[in-house]
Amino acid sequence: MPIKIPDQLPSRDILENENIFVMTEYRAMHQDIRPLRLLILNLMPTKVVTETQLLRKLSNTPLQIEVEFLKTISHSSKNTDPEHLESFYTTFDAVRDSHYDGMIITGAPVENLEFEDVDYWSELCDIMEWTSHNVFSTMHICWGAQAGLYYHHGVPKYSLGPKLSGVFSHTVLKPQSPFFRGFDDTFYMPHSRYTGVLEEDIRAVPELELLSVSDEAGVFAVKTADNRRVYVTGHPEYDADTLALEYSRDVAKGLPIDMPKNYFPGDDPSAAPSVRWRAHGQLMYSNWLNYYVYQSTPYDIQAIKTLE
Repeated sequence: MPIKIPDQLPSRDILENENIFVMTEYRAMHQDIRPLRLLILNLMPTKVVTETQLLRKLSNTPLQIEVEFLKTISHSSKNTDPEHLESFYTTFDAVRDSHYDGMIITGAPVENLEFEDVDYWSELCDIMEWTSHNVFSTMHICWGAQAGLYYHHGVPKYSLGPKLSGVFSHTVLKPQSPFFRGFDDTFYMPHSRYTGVLEEDIRAVPELELLSVSDEAGVFAVKTADNRRVYVTGHPEYDADTLALEYSRDVAKGLPIDMPKNYFPGDDPSAAPSVRWRAHGQLMYSNWLNYYVYQSTPYDIQAIKTLE
């Protein structure tokens, strides 16, 4: 089944060239089923790249998904064409009275700032509070996961010193969890961040369940007992070259950055990276959509506000 997107979204051509089944709004209007409503708060500076990465993962499911993109109004993106944001992004005020089956809150390159020092923190807090009543299940990614753990559960983040960048092995702690259904006992995922959360802090919060950890990268996946919030500290949606592009960017800026670990063959940055996370990354998004959104959300989407 397809993923429903705006007719003129730039990533449409990219996805169709990859034989990914997308459906335009016009075609979807002629189908007599209720699609899942999904809202994506895209906090990444490279909006179009992140849109494409997420849509690629969300599309491989036997569900029709209606996707909307959300932007903050308290922060102006310097890396995205304003016309693109105007055409394809909405604001919180415009969706405040709406309800969604699922939501994704992305990461952002602001880890080295205190949460309260991020210019859109107050707006983000309003959005995260709103999800408690208007979204059935929300997935938080990377810094978005740290922000959600801090806001909803009081879990602090800690500086890691040098940037954690690379592809790391992870262990599934709860293989019976639907979130990891079909996963191998160990799997690889990319990480790219300066901060993290501690396992002991997660375990100290009764409503949180620790699902997966990495010896090198630490906490990876956490969820609430009611499945309404999922926190993923890595980037299962990353493309093959994303870490390489980030590394080249940081080197060009003269930042004291280490080469991504377990990424370039022979630690040769001129060599094409070997992808070891694509299948598990795809499976994780599919599992979230299937088990925590589609099979659990009420058919009457307005009923979400009564679920606590």
